[in-house]
Amino acid sequence: MNETTTVGLGDLSGPLRVLRLLAVDFSHLPAPELQVSPIDPGGLRLSFHDDLSAFEQWRAALGIPGEAVSYGEQSAGRTRVLKATVDYAGATVALIGFSDIPAAAMAGGAR
Repeated sequence: MNETTTVGLGDLSGPLRVLRLLAVDFSHLPAPELQVSPIDPGGLRLSFHDDLSAFEQWRAALGIPGEAVSYGEQSAGRTRVLKATVDYAGATVALIGFSDIPAAAMAGGAR
């Protein structure tokens, strides 16, 4: 039988502390969608929808090298996805950027 371990709010203190630090240190940057979850109690997720420039600003601010960003596609090639992670002040911060791929690029043009 599988045992279920309950995650308490205190178990999320690492990413919540990092969120507080980011809010102070980078308040001038675009606001992302935020996610802290008991599924990944050591992680903070910052998502950017249709604004890869905001993803890029956060990537630079957190000191993540460009070559550490992975590229993927979803929705049958209609959406590009950029992902990068960094350990920051005791939590894993994941940046995820979503952007539509222009119809011309899907038809065989440059991405």
